[in-house]
Amino acid sequence: MKKTFSHLSGTAGVVLLLFAFGAIVACSESFTDERDGQSYDVVEIGGRTWMAENLNFDMAATGASENSASFCPDGDARNCSKYGRLYTWEAAQNACPAGWRLPTREEFESLITVAGNGGDVAGGSGLEVAAAKAGAALKATSGWFKKGNGTDEVGFAALPAGYHSSDEKFDGIGGYAYFWSGTADPEEPTFAQYLFLDFSSDAARIGSFSAADARSVRCVKN
Repeated sequence: MKKTFSHLSGTAGVVLLLFAFGAIVACSESFTDERDGQSYDVVEIGGRTWMAENLNFDMAATGASENSASFCPDGDARNCSKYGRLYTWEAAQNACPAGWRLPTREEFESLITVAGNGGDVAGGSGLEVAAAKAGAALKATSGWFKKGNGTDEVGFAALPAGYHSSDEKFDGIGGYAYFWSGTADPEEPTFAQYLFLDFSSDAARIGSFSAADARSVRCVKN
């Protein structure tokens, strides 16, 4: 199998499994978050099912009083519908709907490897080489400034929501995407790890910074 990713969208979305020679098409339902009725495109990459949109669940609006720190990018409610919400790491660990969760660092590394190899899970380059071009394959084809758009080769459609810092400042919208993993930094107890994409680079990398900052969430299916 040369490429193993599928994109699921719409009320009765179409799953497209691409092979080296030909294609198989099957029908599937889109995913709807029962907590607030929002629907999300999902995509299968390397044997894992990922949300293909940033999570936009406001835990505080449903009455949650703990672990509910989240923000609309740039402090503008209109940005939530496009970019999803930004979550502190503590909030992110409780934000995904039932049956979904934050990806681990290892799952992000697998995503980078598959994306950097053009969707090929059977061979190709290792993580370090694949990472140099995985960012372009993961980024959406529009929404990034200064010609920073990607090819969206594996259907992940990453958008640059930026982040919200612990000192109450927003930054990076349009230029940077940060997706929390569920993995804490092994050396800095107040830090956590995330996937980072940059408008000025085709690369993807794993970073680590303060868990008190708010960043985007892409849930992965259990």
